[in-house]
Amino acid sequence: MAYGRLAIYRQRSGGSVTGVTDTTARLLQKAGRAVDGAETLVPTDPEAAVSRAYYSMFYSVEALLNERGLRFRKHGGVHTAFGEHFVKAGLSDPKFHQWLLQGFNKRITADYGVDAAVGADEAREMIAWARAFLGEAGRLLGVT
Repeated sequence: MAYGRLAIYRQRSGGSVTGVTDTTARLLQKAGRAVDGAETLVPTDPEAAVSRAYYSMFYSVEALLNERGLRFRKHGGVHTAFGEHFVKAGLSDPKFHQWLLQGFNKRITADYGVDAAVGADEAREMIAWARAFLGEAGRLLGVT
């Protein structure tokens, strides 16, 4: 895996993610499952793959924010807080914030658009972003 098989995957096989709260560990596991699920969907349902890839990024960001005691009810709140607490603070590359916002827009198109086509190439690109996001979350949380 592009993110170095984060400790998240050890949790699935009975290991544990150490150094983070239980909620953060569960969010990281959920992010891992979402990106893995996206991979399997690309050939048959690239729109669903785009949605799962976005949610992988979203759960990774929620995990980061959770470690700071921050929880939000809306996607926009999560997006803004990530930009403020991680990108503007110089902790994370701005590309991650851009990917999150672009991923959200692509997910909206994929989930709600009737005539908008989302192809396999677009899905694969978002999956690469999601895997990089998991790696970044692991780096920032010290669980790589």
